[in-house]
Amino acid sequence: MPEEKKSLSVMNEGDPINGSLVVERIELKVSSTNKYFIDIDLRGATAKLNGKVWDNAQAIFEKIKNSKVVTIRGILTKYKDQFQIKIEKIDNYSGDETAFIEQTMPRSANNLDEMKSEFSGFINSVEDPYLNKLLNEIFSSEDGMKFFKSPAGKSWHHAYLSGLLEHTLEIIKICNLMSGFHKEVNRDILLSGAMLHDFGKIIELSSEPGFEYSDTGKFVGHIVLAVLFVDRVIKEKLPDFPSHLKDQLFHLILSHQGKLEYASPVEPKSIEAIILYQADELSAKTNAYKQAIIKGRNEGNKWTRPLPLANNNSLFIPEDF
Repeated sequence: MPEEKKSLSVMNEGDPINGSLVVERIELKVSSTNKYFIDIDLRGATAKLNGKVWDNAQAIFEKIKNSKVVTIRGILTKYKDQFQIKIEKIDNYSGDETAFIEQTMPRSANNLDEMKSEFSGFINSVEDPYLNKLLNEIFSSEDGMKFFKSPAGKSWHHAYLSGLLEHTLEIIKICNLMSGFHKEVNRDILLSGAMLHDFGKIIELSSEPGFEYSDTGKFVGHIVLAVLFVDRVIKEKLPDFPSHLKDQLFHLILSHQGKLEYASPVEPKSIEAIILYQADELSAKTNAYKQAIIKGRNEGNKWTRPLPLANNNSLFIPEDF
C-alpha cells in the first residue's frame, strides 16, 4: 500500500510528513536572492502537493532529478493559502517504483466493474443496428479497452484513472433522462454521440503519472481525433453505414463543446447536439467545482480560491462537504 503515514487529504498546517511520494515534476530554480532551490510537485494516494528544498539544492537535485518516486521528511506549511511541503530531507525510493506508482495513481472512487457493466447496458439499449454494431466494434477493441482506464482530463475535471468512463456515464444518464422527457429526440444517436464524444482522449492524454498530453493530442485535439477514429472504423468495418447517421454522429462529436471559441469545430445544430453540449458542461463543471471545493476544504479554508471557471468567483465550502 502507499507509504503515507497519514492521509495527505486530512493533514493540517504544521503536521510532519514522512513517507514516499510520486514525483510529477521537478525543477532546479534560482530565487530572487540568487539561491538555488528545488521546486517539486509530489503526489500521494489522496492528494497532490508542491514542495521546496532549500538546503544543498544543487547536489540533491543531481541525485534525485531522474527519480519517479522519492522518500521525504518535512513539514506541511502554507503559502498564499495553499499547502506546501517544506522538505527537510529527500532521497531516492528504495523499492519498486513502477509498483508504487500503480498503487498510488488517482482513480475513480466508483467501482470499475460496475461502471463497465452499466456502460455495456447502455450500448445494448441502442436499437439502431448500425449504431449498435459500431459501438460494439469500438468498445470491444484494444483501443476501446483503453477508454475504460483513461482520465478525462489532466487536471481540470475527472482527472483520474477511469475518469473518462465516469464522465461519459454521467453524460449518458443525463442524455437518457432528457430523451425520456422529450420523445421527439433521437435517443439512439444522442446516446451514441455521448459515448463517443470524448473517445479521442485515449490518444490525447496519457494514462501514466501526470496525465500528460501527447504530441498528437496537442496538434490535433481530442474532438477531431475522435471523428478520425470513428471514421476509420466505419470505413474498415462497416462500409454500409448510412451516410446520414454518420453525419449526425460526427456533428454531435464535433459540436459537443458548444462554441467555436471553446474549440468546437462547429456549433450545435440539432436538438441532440444541444442536449449533449449541455450535458457535457454539467458533468465537467460539476466535477471541476467539486474538486476545487475538496481542495479548499483540505487546506482548511471556508471558500475556494477564485476560479477562472466560475468567472473568478470563490465557491463556498460547506462544513460537511
